[in-house]
Amino acid sequence: MVKSAKTRWKLFPLGVGFTKPHVFAAGGGPAYYVRADHWEKQNWDEHVNTFVTPIWPAYRPKGTKFSSPLSGKTIDYAHEREWRVPHDFLFQLDQVQFVVLPSYEEMARFPKELKDGIGRQKFILVDVYRHIETLWPTHITD
Repeated sequence: MVKSAKTRWKLFPLGVGFTKPHVFAAGGGPAYYVRADHWEKQNWDEHVNTFVTPIWPAYRPKGTKFSSPLSGKTIDYAHEREWRVPHDFLFQLDQVQFVVLPSYEEMARFPKELKDGIGRQKFILVDVYRHIETLWPTHITD
């Protein structure tokens, strides 16, 4: 049942959250965000490379150059709390702590047996947060 549902999860973007002890026990750990100009100077071990991601934020020093992997594009994951596992990550539905979906439309299309197995109270809809932000903006940048 879950195996067939696995392919249906790929119909839309989603995030799935687990506890840190569960991910760590599976061989995972936090992602390392490394300056792109430092990243290209390293010869990362294959296992470590799974955890390393270059960043190149908009607030980088002007004139600092690098050739790869981002081709000079701005990208900043410094706000992330991402953890990764360097191999297939097996889990039971009751181990899922939350699922992030773009909107109610994707929640409606999400397989019923997975919603029931995970628990509908664990679903977080990004559109709800966007709506709250329009009513009570907290991220004013002016």
